[in-house]
Amino acid sequence: MSNICKDCIRQCGAVREILLKENGRYGFCRAPQNPVIARAALHHWEEPCISGKNGSGTVFFSGCNLRCVYCQNYEISNSVKGKEITVNRLKEIYRELIRQGAHNINLVTPGHYTTAILESLEEPLIVPVVYNTNGYDCTGNIRRLKGKIQIYLPDLKYSDDTLAQRLSHAPGYFAAAKAAILEMFHQTGPYELDEDGMMKKGVIIRHLLLPGNVENTLRVIDFVAENFKPGEVFFSLMRQYTPHGNIKDFPELNRKVTEEEYNEVEEYLFDSGIEDGFLQDEESAAEEYIPPFDNSGV
Repeated sequence: MSNICKDCIRQCGAVREILLKENGRYGFCRAPQNPVIARAALHHWEEPCISGKNGSGTVFFSGCNLRCVYCQNYEISNSVKGKEITVNRLKEIYRELIRQGAHNINLVTPGHYTTAILESLEEPLIVPVVYNTNGYDCTGNIRRLKGKIQIYLPDLKYSDDTLAQRLSHAPGYFAAAKAAILEMFHQTGPYELDEDGMMKKGVIIRHLLLPGNVENTLRVIDFVAENFKPGEVFFSLMRQYTPHGNIKDFPELNRKVTEEEYNEVEEYLFDSGIEDGFLQDEESAAEEYIPPFDNSGV
């Protein structure tokens, strides 16, 4: 049995196989309906209100509806490297991570498995669920998740659609991501932290500064500043870009962000009126922070 897929914004209508097959039929994400996972473990490198002391219970899904040439998870995002599991096994993984002390269950690149994730969350968990997405989402699918997700952690990668198409094969990225983020906020309302500073609900908007693309970042900051008041969302400016992925045809990406680029963006951010957020230091731009995708915990 196969299914015409409408799980992500591409709405490609692919007839995705339920099981992973060598010559199966898949959409842009290259994934079957059953989740394929490359790692499930406690993760300590998210924002402090997500990782906390014990770590975030991250589930790294394989495949993606983007093709970011610089993706730090390139080996799983551009393939389906990992282990295929059932929805029941996914539920078990949640429970195992919670028993290990996870502050939350963190679903990384989940959009193309929306249907399976909804099934896995039929029963509420005792910790918040984090929807850790690349931002290329359709509002219809985000609405399907209402009541199941407590924390949304979307990227807002691009304000420049030409750049989005060139580096991620994502037409109309900015409009799609903006609409999705506004729907996420509509669901959660202003963020809330518990007495230990851990996030209970809300939205954290992430943005990765790319080398040579300061203007792209400034317009992202403008969107956040113009649409959210202090105390409503967090903005996380990420400095962790390090050359990775398939950038041989993109020489401008074969370097880290310069001090001058970062200082310009940081000053603009401080002047923007955005008060709630996170910054990264220069040492974050290192491959040692990329987790091993070795099927741990799967």
